[in-house]
Amino acid sequence: MYSLLKHLCSVYLVQRWGTMVLPALLTRLLPLCRLFVLGIGFFTLCFLMTSLGGQFSSRRLGDSPFTIRTEVMGGPESRGVLRKMSDLLELMVKRMDALARLENGSELHRAGGDLHFPADRMPPGAGLMERIQAIAQNVSDIAVKVDQILRHSLLLHSKVSEGRRDQCEAPSDPKFPDCSGKVEWMRARWTSDPCYAFFGVDGTECSFLIYLSEVEWFCPPLPWRNQTAAQRASKPLPKVQAVFRSNLSHLLDLMGSGKESLIFMKKRTKRLTAQWVLAAQRLAQKLGATWRDQKQILVHIGFLTEESGDVFSPRVLKGGPLGEMVQWADILAALYVLGHGLRVTVSLKELQSNLGVPPGRGSCPLTIPLPFDLIYTDYHGLQQMKQHMGLSFKKYRCRIRVIDTFGTEPAYNHEEYATLHGYRTNWGYWNLSPKQFMTMFPHTPDNSFMGFVSEELNETEKQLIKGGKASNMAVVYGKEASIWKGKEKFLGILNKYMEIHGTVYYESQRPPEVPAFVKNHGLLPQPEFQQLLRKAKLFIGFGFPYEGPAPLEAIANGCIFLQSRFSPPHSSLNHEFFRGKPTSREVFSQHPYAENFIGKPHVWTVDYNNSEEFEAAIKAIMTTQVDPYLPYEYTCEGMLERIHAYIQHQDFCTAPGPAPPGAHAPQSPFVLAPNATHLEWAQNASLTPGAWPPVNSLRAWLAVPGRACTDTCLDHGLICEPSFFPFLNSQDAFLKLQVPCDSTESEMNHLYPAFAQPGQECYLQKEPLLFSCAGSNTKYRRLCPCRDFRKGQVALCQGCL
Repeated sequence: MYSLLKHLCSVYLVQRWGTMVLPALLTRLLPLCRLFVLGIGFFTLCFLMTSLGGQFSSRRLGDSPFTIRTEVMGGPESRGVLRKMSDLLELMVKRMDALARLENGSELHRAGGDLHFPADRMPPGAGLMERIQAIAQNVSDIAVKVDQILRHSLLLHSKVSEGRRDQCEAPSDPKFPDCSGKVEWMRARWTSDPCYAFFGVDGTECSFLIYLSEVEWFCPPLPWRNQTAAQRASKPLPKVQAVFRSNLSHLLDLMGSGKESLIFMKKRTKRLTAQWVLAAQRLAQKLGATWRDQKQILVHIGFLTEESGDVFSPRVLKGGPLGEMVQWADILAALYVLGHGLRVTVSLKELQSNLGVPPGRGSCPLTIPLPFDLIYTDYHGLQQMKQHMGLSFKKYRCRIRVIDTFGTEPAYNHEEYATLHGYRTNWGYWNLSPKQFMTMFPHTPDNSFMGFVSEELNETEKQLIKGGKASNMAVVYGKEASIWKGKEKFLGILNKYMEIHGTVYYESQRPPEVPAFVKNHGLLPQPEFQQLLRKAKLFIGFGFPYEGPAPLEAIANGCIFLQSRFSPPHSSLNHEFFRGKPTSREVFSQHPYAENFIGKPHVWTVDYNNSEEFEAAIKAIMTTQVDPYLPYEYTCEGMLERIHAYIQHQDFCTAPGPAPPGAHAPQSPFVLAPNATHLEWAQNASLTPGAWPPVNSLRAWLAVPGRACTDTCLDHGLICEPSFFPFLNSQDAFLKLQVPCDSTESEMNHLYPAFAQPGQECYLQKEPLLFSCAGSNTKYRRLCPCRDFRKGQVALCQGCL
């Protein structure tokens, strides 16, 4: 740079003063040029340092909330000096231009070629040269001053940065034991997911700690951070009362379109609108002035998303299973009619948008607090939320309700226990409260019974159906040809007494493989299928599908349902269909609810392997008269009542935890019943605030060896209630039942609390998530909590509304 500027000085002098005076001028001016060049060079260096320093000090990462901004100390002073230097340089250039414009011949030529100017006879430009020299020296001094300022600023900046580094070391706080480990993980893996950069992580220690303390919660807040925003927690919105709705047109818009499954669900909802409205009016009268909180609810139907395969939609028009879509349509209708805010998603993209999922691979929490009080989904949706919600899934999973057709037992739900004891499956191990799983039928009291609805007939319609029944007409339960295979023997016996009709899907060029004497109508729309059932006498099942809605629809339309008894019972241990499902429940017939909760004369369960028993049942059915029947819990009103109670009373986020094993109040709330067979809640005992169902409905029985609590309670006309287990989980309960406990231990076992024989040992439950109505062992007599229930509504106790 020095050589370049020296050359420029020479060129400038030649152009201005000519070659005759160049040697003398160079001799006199070269030191000045050298000093000028040094000043300009140093100025340039300082300017670059200042510019780059400013760039680094004010650097920001996309307006990240975690960027640390630092300013150069002495900034105003340095800017003032640079402005002064700029003004002096401009003045110097002007003076040099004035010097160049002087007539270089007048004074210089009179010297007669003498190139040495006496001090007292300098030409007019000589004074200017001295001033230029002074200016150049001033510029050099200013450059030195700027350098001193910058060095001082950098020193202070270094001290500030060092101080920040001291504050950005992982703190040792016993309240945050995982902090240092998480910082180590962030150092190694923060680039593994773009969501970390989205939240401002840039590879620095400070960004790690800020993220881990303000976005996640593994580290304590940093004292030098502005905590105003973090401390200013969003105030809960004022409660709004839910108001029953009678117009369902907006719900049809919310459900969307584009899938055959959604079209089917919308048609069903539209067809049942009048019944939903009438049911809402009845429930409103029953509840009176009872306040109902309006909830904001997200419904994510995971099995309909493209990411889960959506195997149901293409089969809607080809005889595929419709039970799940029937239930989801009714859930949406019930939630909407009850007056709650509703959002419906059937794609992963919609789910992410509604939840506030940050861009990336799902490692980070949500960008906003969850805007929904409740989320209804299925196992597919549950998996999708876990993959994309990061730590927020653990934080908000208490708000999730999982629609689960066949149920999830506690032994399969508890991840550690399921892994250690062989209960782990592809669908379990979520560590939710078992009551968060909601079933299609009330077969698993450990879960909540969601259900669905069947069309309810008025009295006029019932009389018309009774008068239009054909005494010898049977409809076979099964829309797929595979269900009919191997059933020729049963069909042959049935054909001797009745005309057999089928609704098997087939394509025109390939008729279904059913016997020629069967009148197959093909796949019928729901209204036409209802009309067929209203004419038929018998609706017969061949063992599959399990627990669908069709048998209840048939019984509601005046049919008798005939089904097969399973011996041995079907379960995950011996039947492929149940293998992998998170339940050990034994299924003794095709439709256990119909067998146990409805029974004869509407439901007949026989051994199909016994031809004589099967034929005798056909003969008896032909002479049996029944009226159309629909259990209250499967009416629109019954489902509204049940879901209303769940929404207003079930709370898995703030519910108090159970007392530790063995702990009990000084005065026991139990008394032995007068017949000394079971325990009851003492009339003078105080009720636990917020407990639901109310604990005064509790009845505790000691099961016989090898009997599950589910069956033990049913034996006494009651329902097992797992939420009552914590009240019985004490030695006092055994003492009140006059059970001698030689020893008492607390362990993790889904059969506890229980009494073991021989040995006279009492066992208490150590893990609340393992309280289970299901399960039995011949070694144990289980201590079982039971409750009463409302007529036609087994999910609710008599005082539950």
